[in-house]
Amino acid sequence: MGPRHMPLNSAFMNGTVEGDEVWIPMDNILGGQECCGVGWKMFVECLAEGRGVSLPAGSAGAGRAIVGAVGAYARVRKQFRVPIAEFGGIQEALSTAGSDALITIAGTDLMNAIVDNHEAPMVVSSIMKQNCTERGRRMVEHGMDIAAGSAICRGDNNYLGNTYMGLPIAITVEGANIMTRSFQIIGQGLTRCHPHMLELIQSLQAPKEEEDKAIAIFTKQFYKVVNHGVSNFARSLTRGVGATVSTATRSKTAYTDGNKLVDYHEKQLLRLSANFALTADLCFTLGGRLKFEELLMGRLADAMGAIFLGYATLHHYSRQKGVEGLEAITEHAMLRLEKEAQDALKEASDNFPGPLGPVASTVMKLGCFPLGSLTRPYQAPSDQLTKEVSRMITNPSELRDFFTDGVYMAPEGVAHQVSDLIRALPICVEADKIASTLRREKREPTSEEVDKIAKAEAIRDVLIQVDAFPHLTDAEGQEGYVRPALVGTEERLSSLDRKKFA
Repeated sequence: MGPRHMPLNSAFMNGTVEGDEVWIPMDNILGGQECCGVGWKMFVECLAEGRGVSLPAGSAGAGRAIVGAVGAYARVRKQFRVPIAEFGGIQEALSTAGSDALITIAGTDLMNAIVDNHEAPMVVSSIMKQNCTERGRRMVEHGMDIAAGSAICRGDNNYLGNTYMGLPIAITVEGANIMTRSFQIIGQGLTRCHPHMLELIQSLQAPKEEEDKAIAIFTKQFYKVVNHGVSNFARSLTRGVGATVSTATRSKTAYTDGNKLVDYHEKQLLRLSANFALTADLCFTLGGRLKFEELLMGRLADAMGAIFLGYATLHHYSRQKGVEGLEAITEHAMLRLEKEAQDALKEASDNFPGPLGPVASTVMKLGCFPLGSLTRPYQAPSDQLTKEVSRMITNPSELRDFFTDGVYMAPEGVAHQVSDLIRALPICVEADKIASTLRREKREPTSEEVDKIAKAEAIRDVLIQVDAFPHLTDAEGQEGYVRPALVGTEERLSSLDRKKFA
């Protein structure tokens, strides 16, 4: 291994491999002798699959750990004698992190199934990489905000600091998210995913001796493209009106019925898919200039990613149905995804570029939002739903067990902050219930209740502590060491006439 980089102190080995007179038997070449020279193709195919699996898996793992550990910490940690899990700001951050964790887990499950089916969807893997690592960043940031001081003081008790420091690596590697979002997803997918455009483009590239055949193919495909665009406009318009009506008449508690939850959100995703298809057709008015309109492509990537992850979330719910509380967090996630897609399409329609931009913008608004804001019905989750999701994350529940499944738990008695927080949660919740009952009934606790409350308080006192060190470097540990800042201050004061203030 030659010289290597050191990406933010992470165990991320990357460096050149060098050797002299290295002999590799032909049998050791992947694919044998006939595959000599196709290594780059293999590399790109591995990248297409790998970036949709490995990096989202890291975000999914972070999501499970944050819901498990930070959710428990919010119940263990008290401020003004009240668990911080009862504070609205904490509930908002926890519910958002929880639904992002669900979205990421659902996306990784679906992507893994696709790869396991021996498919290598480059556009989908780009969506997964960009979208899941961005959500992973938000989840960890919310965890840092909630854990506060215990998340910024380095040491064995800090289970978030290294993850937070390493986040930019996942954001950057295997296609930086800025490039992936603003160029790669739509740049690759627009023509490849269109049912007729690829054949039309190929007809333009036909050799001269096949000109007559190419003209016939071009004419046929051109009419198909036009008919496809008209159909998308009609579909977008009718589904938009229908979705607006169904959203306006839907009860805020309708999600408690799992079948109705899936049926409603499937219809909303169909509407958004039709809106997106119309917008994609209008992008062809830009011609070759599209690849330079990265702001537009970024917004369309946001919409496409939200739609794909919406379907993944519903698919995941259908497979995991039966977990108590899963309906609430699925509803929270779907509402956020639908609003993300709606807002991205709205911003695209407001800023459609090109010489025909005003015309395309008008057509897009007529097709996607014919009644203006009335046909943009998607809103962020209600406060009631946010509190419900947060409550399940910060109390023993089947939903918490679903998230903590697979999270490493150290053996009893071995110091491990994440494990200790998860194990402490039911003890602290029971003690809080006892204290609440005592206040309500205005009585003294029994000896058993005293023991439970005392045990919980002792655990709390241990878990909220942060690490402290006598010195942070070897130099600081040397006898007679004086910090440079103090040396500079002493030198500066010695040159002044006035050494102290009266």
